[in-house]
Amino acid sequence: MKHFFVEKIHADSGFFSITGSEAKHIAKVLRMEAGDRLILSDAGGVRFLASIVSVHPREVRVRLEKLLPKPSPSPIEIVLCQALLKSGAMDYVIQKTSELGVDCILPFSSSRTVVKLGEGLPGNRVRRWREIARSSTKQSDRLKPPEIETVQTFGQLMESWRGEDVLKVILWEEEGSNHLKSLLRREGSRRIFVGVVGPEGGFGREEIEAAVHAGFVPVSLGKRILRAETAAISMVTIVQYELGDMGG
Repeated sequence: MKHFFVEKIHADSGFFSITGSEAKHIAKVLRMEAGDRLILSDAGGVRFLASIVSVHPREVRVRLEKLLPKPSPSPIEIVLCQALLKSGAMDYVIQKTSELGVDCILPFSSSRTVVKLGEGLPGNRVRRWREIARSSTKQSDRLKPPEIETVQTFGQLMESWRGEDVLKVILWEEEGSNHLKSLLRREGSRRIFVGVVGPEGGFGREEIEAAVHAGFVPVSLGKRILRAETAAISMVTIVQYELGDMGG
């Protein structure tokens, strides 16, 4: 059944109007009609089974039929800090980590970032990433899409997490002794995980030193040298398996 997100469901009257991009998608892309049923969720995790009463590109009117139970949240909150990648690779990371259950994605630029965003482009790309995350969340039946913040610098990112008492790691291909899996098993009681993944060219040593100063632990994923997008997806998968809802 098709799944759609709105900011907040007002259920007092038993009816609700879907507007904006979701209404346009229902009317123009999916060509749904009166009588078709769907699942409607809001940012607070409230979800209803609903049936369409009328369809217009700017407004889809639905009848709220039944309040549905919320899906169980993951026991670990995951924040992915991802250095900007080339368009296709970045979109892929957003899509797959949203499916896997990240709660927040923080894009940033670093000294070896290849992608240069011109005036006006950062906002456009963030809007696109949010749409990708929303679509992936529907597909994987998550409670709500991850938050995706505006692009910041590596220095701003480090400063924002300095002093925060959470499990903070930075992936570094030169780290030889500290493996992510071992760290997770030692720190399994932590409920918030913040992972930093670099660009295609990796991190400079001075950036690793700055991260350590901010409380991040350099870790590796093993002996393989992974593409940046593969590393991000692998990291999130490992965290969900060890501490989240993929490990049984």
